[in-house]
Amino acid sequence: MSIQRLDRFISNQLSVSRKTVKDGIRKGNALVSGRAVTSPDYSVDTERDSVVYCGQAVVYKQYVYIVMNKPAGVLSASEDKKRRTVIDLIPSELKRKGLFPVGRLDKDTTGLLIITDDGDFAHSVLSPKKEIYKTYVAVLDGEITEDTVRQFSEGIVLADGTVCRKAFLKPLGERKAEIKICEGKFHQIKRMFGVVGLGVVSLERTAMGEYRLPEDLSAGECKEIQKNQLIPLFSEK
Repeated sequence: MSIQRLDRFISNQLSVSRKTVKDGIRKGNALVSGRAVTSPDYSVDTERDSVVYCGQAVVYKQYVYIVMNKPAGVLSASEDKKRRTVIDLIPSELKRKGLFPVGRLDKDTTGLLIITDDGDFAHSVLSPKKEIYKTYVAVLDGEITEDTVRQFSEGIVLADGTVCRKAFLKPLGERKAEIKICEGKFHQIKRMFGVVGLGVVSLERTAMGEYRLPEDLSAGECKEIQKNQLIPLFSEK
């Protein structure tokens, strides 16, 4: 059984400040199991009581997991004072405090991004020990050769001397390729291609492990999923 203050429960589950929630409760905007409650410190049983705030059902979830098709031009960050972030794209009914992207995509990189408030889960995904390969599709400004594929498989050495782990490069045409890496260095893929004399025109992440970007998500869209749906993320064919 989980007993919480009404104002804390609502504030934690929704993207609403504690002060706003307190004012709303005092104005009669909260129902607990069908009864109006006007005391912010009222104790609710999150497993047994039904809570409605401003007409919206408030359901207890320890953590949430959101998959997004990140569009270009948006920061992979929780907040920024001047620029739009991926959290800004989440609809109000899915928002709650503490959400953050699991890893980052460059501002102009698109595709699969997982957003959650589960720190342990994020740590597992990002841990180098897990060796979770991320799959990208890159459009380039030049042709990919067999020597390019070989260099990536042996481990590219970046211009500053940083040694990258082996990467899997698969040509998808003269100027398009699929690339798999299990690291996340700053602008890594662009810098890797730069070493072999190629520029990246566009870059999209299509998978993490064996979890692929859902086909029904257009750029900028997201949806909530269950944690068990992310099990393929930790596997690799």
